[in-house]
Amino acid sequence: MEEYHEELPQPRRSVAFIGSECYPFVKTGGLGDVMYALPKALAKQNCDVKVILPRYACIPEEYQNKMIYRGSFDMDLCADGKSYYVGIMEYVWDGVVYDFIDNQEFFTEGNPYTNLVDDIPKFCYFGKAALAALNYMNWTPDVIHCHDWQAGLVPIYLREMFNDTPLSRSKVVMTIHNLRFQGVYNIETFKYWTNLPDYVFNKDTLTVKWLDANMLKGGLTYANAITTVSNTYAGEIQTEFYGEGLDAHLRYHSGKLRGIVNGIDYDIWNSATDDKLASKYDITNVLDKKKENKRALQEELGLEQDDHKFVIGLISRLTDQKGLDLVNEIIPQVMDEHTQVVILGTGDPAYEDSFRYYENAYKGNLCSNIMYDESRAHRIYAGADALLVPSQFEPCGLTQLIAMHYGTVPIVRETGGLKDTVEPYDVNYNSGNGFTFDRYESGLLLDAINRAKTFYFTNRWCFDEMVQRNMAKDVSWENSAKQYRELYVELTK
Repeated sequence: MEEYHEELPQPRRSVAFIGSECYPFVKTGGLGDVMYALPKALAKQNCDVKVILPRYACIPEEYQNKMIYRGSFDMDLCADGKSYYVGIMEYVWDGVVYDFIDNQEFFTEGNPYTNLVDDIPKFCYFGKAALAALNYMNWTPDVIHCHDWQAGLVPIYLREMFNDTPLSRSKVVMTIHNLRFQGVYNIETFKYWTNLPDYVFNKDTLTVKWLDANMLKGGLTYANAITTVSNTYAGEIQTEFYGEGLDAHLRYHSGKLRGIVNGIDYDIWNSATDDKLASKYDITNVLDKKKENKRALQEELGLEQDDHKFVIGLISRLTDQKGLDLVNEIIPQVMDEHTQVVILGTGDPAYEDSFRYYENAYKGNLCSNIMYDESRAHRIYAGADALLVPSQFEPCGLTQLIAMHYGTVPIVRETGGLKDTVEPYDVNYNSGNGFTFDRYESGLLLDAINRAKTFYFTNRWCFDEMVQRNMAKDVSWENSAKQYRELYVELTK
């Protein structure tokens, strides 16, 4: 006899997110997307969420005007006893409470990050002020979730300076979005701006290279759990090649490290409701509508209008990290009478110039949009047949997830989140989500592109099945939020 189990309601958990940016208030990269989308998804899964951010002057007026004053106090900060004003401004939206830390002295710059000389004191202040604000509002979360180096001192402040407050019972999760940035500066500056005890400036906690302190390293030491944005990347960062100097430290703390892949926001990325597209579509009519979007894209970009072209998209920062050197090397071999290439992005002037040159050389079949245009990006996802993501390293990667959700086949290098989210096509089982290559070599990228192209022209039936398989795949935040939730519950049993 079978037993039936009703799913038990998830226990409620409260979480405070602490980080330096969050869409739509301020965003420079993927961190801003996660700080927006993950709390929103957690709020729908029986979590109580607060997001604590700096109140930068560059936050648009429309949000500044809706903030409500929650209170203020002075906080001791520096080694010489100097204290600073902490104001709390609150904005509630979509089930999430946003608390902005207000301080004219630190946050009047137009940009969230200026240079380390100014950024180090700014984030020494912010980390402590975020905890002090939680105390002031009398809100003790089960979990304090810190993001990247800007919040790296939070776990240390918590255990060293707040251990006689209610916050001492909170557990801490530290998430690494990009290991390349760590908040490293000389120890004397940190000692002055944090007034932390001398013993935390040791080689196992904050100190690197004898004279410097590293905010991210210290946070990783003191955190109860460490996550990064994909399983493969969690393994990669424990090796010298990807470890950015922290690989030994991460191997030492590997027992509390795990990877959870990011999702994409289905409210923003949804081909069935996307107003930016020439023709909206879903899994039932993707095969016809994709043709209409392709033709509209060719028209918009001045490419030859031809249904039979294989259109390859590339939406990326134009930097070495993103594998642009490989792309640059093979464009002459990729371009033939069956192929068109559409590039969108800005970055390294050498690549910008090179892609402009190629646009001229292959007029009508290659278009280089050296700019960042969000709505054009939507139309490239919808109109292209394949999307290239040949990164050197890629902690998670969102473009391949958006591509699959829009029925565009990804061609990726097997690294980080790309390896975790794109299963290579297997001809024996007719399974998989895209085409992949492993070593970082232009010949292998060319080979992957040629396999995709051959598949498209000689086995369209199976190619179309892959398109539909990709659209059916769940790459939403709901999936990722579940895993974070489980981690919170596990930490606070």
